[in-house]
Formats: sequence, C-alpha cells, structure tokens
Amino acid sequence: MATSWRKLVPAVLVTVSGVLLFALRLGGAGYAALILGVLLAFALDRRLFRDLLALGIGITIMSLVPITTDIGLAHMAIMGTAMVLAIALPYAVNRFVFSDDAITFPFRRGTKWSLTERIYLPAVLVLGYLILPVYLIGSGVFVNWPAVTTPSEVGLLFLGTNALGIWDELFFICTVFALLRRHFPLAIANVLQAVLFTSFLYELGFTGWGPLVIFPFALIQGFIFQRTKSLAYVVTVHLLFDLVLFLVLVHAHNPGFLPIFLY
Repeated sequence: MATSWRKLVPAVLVTVSGVLLFALRLGGAGYAALILGVLLAFALDRRLFRDLLALGIGITIMSLVPITTDIGLAHMAIMGTAMVLAIALPYAVNRFVFSDDAITFPFRRGTKWSLTERIYLPAVLVLGYLILPVYLIGSGVFVNWPAVTTPSEVGLLFLGTNALGIWDELFFICTVFALLRRHFPLAIANVLQAVLFTSFLYELGFTGWGPLVIFPFALIQGFIFQRTKSLAYVVTVHLLFDLVLFLVLVHAHNPGFLPIFLY
C-alpha cells in the first residue's frame, strides 16, 4: 500500500487531538486539531474524511466525560454510557450513513488458535506479573485507583477493569485501527492507534512511565489483530493482562492480602 503523505497529515492531526484532549487535557487545542484534521481530510479524500469523522465522533464523546478510575456507580454509569456511544455512533455512521462496513467485530476467525498463540497467553501472565507490580507500586501510581477493602468494592474494581479492557479492543483496535488501516500501511496505522490508546489510558491513571508499558502493548495488540483477525483472541490477551493489573491493585492497597508478588 503506497502511503499518501498528504493523507497522513489529517490522520496525525486527529491522533494528536487525542493526545491533547486525553493526556494533556487541553480542550481548546484538542478540538481545534480534531476539526482541522477532519476538514483537511474532506478537502483531500472523501473516504478518509468519512473515516476520520467516525473516529472524531468517538474521541469527542469520550472527551466529554471524566475519564477516571472512580468505581462509584454514578461515575461508572456515566463513563459506561459514553463508552457504548463512542463505539455505537461511529459504527452507525460508518454503516448506515455512509453504507460502509469498515468497522466490524470479528469475534472468531473460524480456526483454532495456533500453538504460538496459545503459548503467548501464559506468557502474557508472566510478563504482567513481572512488569505491573514494579510499575504500579514502584512508581506509586497505584494510588490513581481507589483503595478497595470490601467485597463489593473488589467486585466493582474487577468489573471496571474488565469492562474497560474489552472496550479498549472494541474502540482502539476494531474501530480506530481498522479505519486507519484502510488508508495506511500496518506500521503507520498501528502507531497512530497506539498513540491514541496510550493517551486515553494515561488520563485514566497510567501516568508516570506508564506509556513505556502501554504503548508497546497497544502496538502488539494491533499486530496480533492484523494477524489473527480475531477479536476473541485480542480480548483474551487483554483480559489476562488486566487480571494481573487487578490483583496488583488489590495487593498494593492491601499489603499482605495477596502475598503472591515479588515486589
């Protein structure tokens, strides 16, 4: 696929808007970059315009709600509604307004997971076990998540981390990556989605040197999805990583409760 550098400019602007809106919380500059990117795409390529418009809708929706790790029911309902709309509206615009089918959710690809894919799953648990305690506890960013002590709080934290993990794959991989992949080679589309992925999770709470963990993870997820075409597999990988995340957070807030970590 030949890269059109002119088409890359509006895509980068839309991506940068996510960095400004999520990671840096610069609303005016973020919306300006988003609008400029979509308008420039309209002038250059109508299909690119349609795809960036769909992405812009999702980004805008998420920028309008507080993105935090609050597990209060009111906040979870507000953020959960925004997450649903951020996926549903771009899908509806793509499918029913523009009669396109670029956004799909291929849950299974119809074949068994390969030996490499099956070996990678426990490897994810091992990597999470080695990396996440050092990052979350060593940097102190575990305090960005609420302390959970009661069974109901633990349950809500588990629900929240899993729901967000599934949403990440539906939005950043099946929507953002899929739309960008129509216009750019794998490497470029993957980097752009990984930048958005990392920016969103940075605002959520993965601050400090979190981008050094999240960005490679997002790149790998994009590569895996491109290779497997299986939403089920990338979601499984993500949820395994999030399982370790959940356990580390419980451990960090309740030392001695889960004495399974080396850190």
